[in-house]
Order: sequence, then structure tokens, then C-alpha cells
Amino acid sequence: MTLRTARRLDRIEPFYVLELAKEAARIAESAECDPARGGERMIFLNIGEPDFGAPDVALRTAAGVLAGRALPYTQATGIAPLRERISGWYAQRFGLDIDPARILVTAGASGALVLACLALFEAGDEVLLPDPSYPCNRHFVAAADATPRLLPTGPEQRFQLSAEDVARHWTAATRGVLLASPSNPTGTSIAPEVMRAIVDEVRQRGGVALVDEIYLGLSYDARYGGSALAHDPRGEHVISINSFSKYFSMTGWRLGWLVLPPALVAPMERLAQNLFICPSTLAQQAAVACFEPEALAQCEQRRGELERRRDFIVPALERLALPVPVVPDGAFYAWADCSAHDASSWHLCQRLTRRAHIALTPGRDFGPAAAERYLRLSFAGAMDDLRDAVARLERELGRSG
Repeated sequence: MTLRTARRLDRIEPFYVLELAKEAARIAESAECDPARGGERMIFLNIGEPDFGAPDVALRTAAGVLAGRALPYTQATGIAPLRERISGWYAQRFGLDIDPARILVTAGASGALVLACLALFEAGDEVLLPDPSYPCNRHFVAAADATPRLLPTGPEQRFQLSAEDVARHWTAATRGVLLASPSNPTGTSIAPEVMRAIVDEVRQRGGVALVDEIYLGLSYDARYGGSALAHDPRGEHVISINSFSKYFSMTGWRLGWLVLPPALVAPMERLAQNLFICPSTLAQQAAVACFEPEALAQCEQRRGELERRRDFIVPALERLALPVPVVPDGAFYAWADCSAHDASSWHLCQRLTRRAHIALTPGRDFGPAAAERYLRLSFAGAMDDLRDAVARLERELGRSG
């Protein structure tokens, strides 16, 4: 007898990019990618992970913590020193006065989104999202038995929702919006006047705006570098999700946070107590050190390096007839139009993996609107890898398919 699974799993699509990633990993381990045998190593430009690692002072702090006593549980909302440091960062960087009591530390941004979706959405609810957008975001909504509604967007609106989109598509079933600024896969942010208008639309309808801001620290244009929290001064309708993974380069530490309306703190804490008990104690202690001047200076230097990589790869892609219709103002992704080379980004990425030994991400995971036209390149890797990849693309794209 086959074990019956919950119907909600039927609404969770496969993570297609992982299939290509597995194929790329298999090829990378084969003789054809072994330099000792005359092979050409695989270049991975498919993964959204900075190559820097945690700030030095965070690593030293973690080592000191491990050399001490055993690591106990913490309160479900996170340790007070970390919540206070995060609050101070909002004041210093964004000019926002965020009460530390509104900050809930989580097991990564994924844990934050799980908590938010389970606390706010249920069967019969709808949540509006842009297409393209990070696939897990819509699956978090579906896992809460609600319905994600993907609204197609294009370069003319920076691949982001507008206030007009929200007003036009809001129905009696709509509970809120789930946005990302800067966005994965496009690296584009929502202009402040647009974000303000969206929050106003949501507020008028008694809804909630969940804004994934995990790339907010990696903004390259001051015009787009502000938090959505600035447009909700009473703290009633915006929930910001953030993480130590991107700006602080701590992906595997699995630590993030939420900034919540005050009324949601207690119920969200209750949910966190039951689902997660607490975030990693070691990661929290190390993260406190991320706000030391030394760490912040290091993170800013790294942000500058990522901007340099962006400024190299975007023009290079243009020359290769892989135009990036909106230059990314944040994060470390280029959303490139590959239609000049293949009608299917999936097929092109397969070809480049097998023949050029470059792993890229096809558009299929990010939504159906332009799944075949676009691919995502991550420029989070080393500059030498980017240069080698451009040379290989020049070689391969000059061939017939």
C-alpha cells in the first residue's frame, strides 16, 4: 500500500534548477572536468551564494563560543543582544527607529517566511506575487494552504509589482502581497514611491505586505537602498524578512529575522516556540559580532567587489547577445534574455552545462510568464570564474545549437 501524502504537496512544484545542478555536479566530478586529465573544470554560476564566507570577527567569536561552555537553548525570539544590534543597524543604515521587541530572530529567512505564512494565511486566502520571483516564496504560501497568485511583470516595471497591479488584482480572497526588493532572480528593487503606493493599497484593504529584504544590504544604488518599513510608520501592515546569508555571507549558518507589527510578536513567538524552539545559539552569538565596525567595513568592501563583478558581467552578456533588460541594482544576479540563442532557456542551460561546463539557472523555476526566454546568472563567484565563463560563452555561442 502506498503511503498517502497531504494534498498540499500537490501544490508544491519541483525545484527544477536542482535537477540541472545535480547534472552539473555529476559532470564536474567526471574525467571531462578533471584538469589533471586535460579537462575543463565546471564553473558554477547557478548558486546564489557569495564566495566570501562569514566576516572574520564573526568566525573568531564563534570559535570563542565553542571553546567555552555547552550551547544552551535561547528564547524563541532570539537573544536580546542580537535583537538590539539589528535594531541599531536599522537606525544607523536606514534611519529607522525599530523597537528590538518587534524583531524575531529565525532559522534563516526561510524559517521567517514559514512562520509568517503559517501565522497569517489559510485555506481560501490568496497572496499576490510578481512573476518572476523566487520559487520558494510561492511555495511557502502554498504550504500554508493558501493560493499564491503570480502576476506577470516585465522590464518596463523592473520585473516588480506596481500599486496598480495590486489594486486591479485584489479580490475578496486576497490577504496580502509577498514581494522581494532587491529580487531574486532579477536583482531589481522596487522604487520607493512605488513601494509606498503598494503599502498604501494594502493598508486601505486591511492586508499585509510581506517584503523579502534579504538582499537589502547589497544595494548598489542609493535610490533603491531603503527598507519598506519606512512606508509603514505605525508598524501595522508591513513585515520585513531579512537574513545573515547574503550581505553577511553566512549562508550555512541559517540565521534570519523578521520585523513584525507589535500585535504579531506574541502569536508569532508562540508559533516559533512550537516549530523551532529557537534559532541556532552558535549562529546568534557569532551574528552579534557582525555589527562590529570591523565586520561592517568588511561587508561594505565585499559589496563593492560584487558591484565590480556586476559592472563586468552585464556589459559582457550584452556583447554576447544575452541582454539584461534591467541592470540589477542589488543582489548578485543578472536576468538575461537568451532568446537570440535558443527558444528555451532550459535547453540552452543544459547545452552550456554539458558543452561549455558552465552551470546557469533557467527561468523555469521563477514563474511561467517568461520561463523560456530568460536565464539567471549569479555573479557571486570569483572574478576569475566570471572571466573564464565569458570566454567559454563566446566560444560556445558562436557554434550552431
